[in-house]
Amino acid sequence: MSTEHLTRHRRVTGPSAIALASKVPEVTVYFWVIKVLTTGMGETASDFLAQRLGPVPAVGLGGLALAASLALQLTVRRYVAWIYWTAIVMVSVFGTMAADVLHVGLGVPYTISTPLFMVALAAVFAVWYASERTLSIHSIRTRRREIFYWATVLATFALGTAAGDLSATIGLGYPGSAVLYAVAIAVPAVLHRWGALNAVAAFWSAYVITRPLGASVADWMALGHSRGGLALGLGPVTLSWTVAIVGFVGYPAVSRGDVQDVPQ
Repeated sequence: MSTEHLTRHRRVTGPSAIALASKVPEVTVYFWVIKVLTTGMGETASDFLAQRLGPVPAVGLGGLALAASLALQLTVRRYVAWIYWTAIVMVSVFGTMAADVLHVGLGVPYTISTPLFMVALAAVFAVWYASERTLSIHSIRTRRREIFYWATVLATFALGTAAGDLSATIGLGYPGSAVLYAVAIAVPAVLHRWGALNAVAAFWSAYVITRPLGASVADWMALGHSRGGLALGLGPVTLSWTVAIVGFVGYPAVSRGDVQDVPQ
């Protein structure tokens, strides 16, 4: 799904008048590949930090890093590849931690946390739409819309983490979950092509599914044989996926193929 097919751009006037250049990247194949990579990297990085530092210090460090990366993203007035994707990575890491705190720290089962995060995501969408009358990523050109966007992104990561862990623990395992979500992520694109799902709904549906897809693949690679994994280790998988992210972010950033060209 390319950006021009997501939705028509809506001109804004009055207090919410467009004041910024586009703050999100063009939606290309590179976008979806990087998004899946960040989800997997966030999953294993979160677990790696929790093992090495302990859960409480890891959550604290993750929260500080997330706050710093989002502050930087909100400061710039246009899309900057490394700033945007750093923020996405930190949302992935902290979103994983948030879901894990509910399950491991507070004992909330995934059967409860998954619908809970679904309700939270729906609430963010409802407030965003009520305020701005659009959920289009083309519209992320005001500070308020950008805040709504990042709140949505954080909610999608928390939901995806819980959903991925739920499917992995009810019998599918990590390989089975990866196959399930690989099939599921194609559904919004097919429905959109057939005219059964509008562009914005198709985009956000696929966006949510990238989280459990990437996390399932990364967990399968990193975790031990006793858990159905390849036992490559959390550290090596985190590092290798980070290198891949840098490479995939670097090429479109240099070629400027990830910059939206939407008329104001």
